[in-house]
Amino acid sequence: MSDKLIVVLVNANPDNFLEVSMPILQATVAASMEYEVELIFSGRAGKLAIKGHAEEVMDLNNENHSVYTLIKDAYEAGVVLKVCTPALELWGDELISEINEIVGGTYIISEAMDNDTVTFTY
Repeated sequence: MSDKLIVVLVNANPDNFLEVSMPILQATVAASMEYEVELIFSGRAGKLAIKGHAEEVMDLNNENHSVYTLIKDAYEAGVVLKVCTPALELWGDELISEINEIVGGTYIISEAMDNDTVTFTY
C-alpha cells in the first residue's frame, strides 16, 4: 500500500471554486488520515499559489469561504504545498506563505513514478 499521495492541480480552472475545492479537500482528508500528502499547483491552476488570487475565489454558498481558506486548512492538516516553476512564469512569483517549495516538471514525474506514491491530477 502506498504511503504518499500527490495531488497535482494543473488544468483545473483556478477561478472556479467547485472545480478546485474537491482536490484540495481530498488532500486535506488524506493528510488527516496521516498519509504523506503533497499538493502541487501547476499550469493554469498555478494561479492559486499567487498572493491575492485564491482569496478572491469564493464559495457561492458561503461568502466567507474562499479557496484560500481551503488551502490554509490543507496546510494546517499537514499537506505540503508546492508550485511548479512554469506557473511562476505564467502568473508571477509573489507566492502565498503556505507554499513550501518551488519544483519543476522533473520532480513531478519522478515522484509520480515512485512505486510508493499515488498521484491524482486535476
